[in-house]
Amino acid sequence: MAVSSTQWAPDNGASRAVALEVLIHGPISRSEIARRLELSQGSLTRLSTPLIESGLLVETDGAGADRRTRPLDVVPGSKHFVGLKLTGTEVLGALIDLRSTVRAFDRIPLTSMDPAQVVETMATLTERLGRGVPAVTAVGVGLGGLVENSSLVVRAPFLEWERVPLGDLLAERLGVPTVIENDVLAFTESEHWFGSGRGLNRFAVLTLGAGIGYGAVVNGKIVAGPDSGIGLVGHWPLDAAGPVCKDGHRGCAAAVLSTEGVERSVSSALGRRLSYEQCLDLAAADDPAARRIIDDAGRGLGRLIAAVANLIVPERIILGGEGVRLAEVAADAMAEGIARDRDPLTSPLDIRVNVGDEAEWCRGGGVIAIQTYVLGLHAGPA
Repeated sequence: MAVSSTQWAPDNGASRAVALEVLIHGPISRSEIARRLELSQGSLTRLSTPLIESGLLVETDGAGADRRTRPLDVVPGSKHFVGLKLTGTEVLGALIDLRSTVRAFDRIPLTSMDPAQVVETMATLTERLGRGVPAVTAVGVGLGGLVENSSLVVRAPFLEWERVPLGDLLAERLGVPTVIENDVLAFTESEHWFGSGRGLNRFAVLTLGAGIGYGAVVNGKIVAGPDSGIGLVGHWPLDAAGPVCKDGHRGCAAAVLSTEGVERSVSSALGRRLSYEQCLDLAAADDPAARRIIDDAGRGLGRLIAAVANLIVPERIILGGEGVRLAEVAADAMAEGIARDRDPLTSPLDIRVNVGDEAEWCRGGGVIAIQTYVLGLHAGPA
């Protein structure tokens, strides 16, 4: 596989800061860059001119003929990255450009949980996605589990893995810089740089699916630590009379909100096995049993949103994941849950629902690959 240069912006801190502002916020005027970075126009000209001459930044069409008024931008198609989402049953992948636009999407089912076989499947998908571009710059992988040093999978329950050096194995197989991260943290970084959290100082992410995920950005930086990836928010109590999760917690977020939890509750009430989408469809059609269970879940989601809002006072809360349709079907119940645990004097919450498809998870993996490349971080052997 062809590999592009591992160097993006110059090592000079100020030059890199200019390039990053353009990457994340561009096209952007020189005056806005100077304001954001607290630079004089002269300093900005000195820093930006070499970046333009090297082709890293370009001048776009702007008002007036004076080049100083033309906004600066990057060339999105100048670099390409592959983002992978690893589940217990398949590998999903997306080819994205430097602005995280998805250019291609594909998937391959897993036939084995053996790390060597999984790496081979991931490599096959990466090579397939990269066929249409000159080179792949880096690869990012998101998975549901605890990851250490952006490479070692400490624990991944869905894969039945413990202490698998996935980053090193995949980087060695591909010859491409590779970074591994918890999928919710990767999704949060995607929203931070290129999504609904772009430009915000403080926001939170909640994801609904097989598990319940939580991510936060505070003071413009993601909140992460050694326990990120354990899925702690899934243990958050929501309903003292609710169903019991596999760990024995009654009415926790995992029991009330996960796709499996919803399927189990509705299927049990109706006496037949139903998929998550079928449960939501029945609730939307006002089936009494499904409506009651889905509204209970919606109120639980509202209470979880309220808890996050009360604890970190975010500018915005972003909802995502494959189970996020719950927020639409149970919108009124969700509002009830929020109101129950919020003081009447609090400001209205800015809630954004990311209804993207499965490629959104892959995009998260691709964005951490972009970050690794443009920030000059280590990403495994190449």
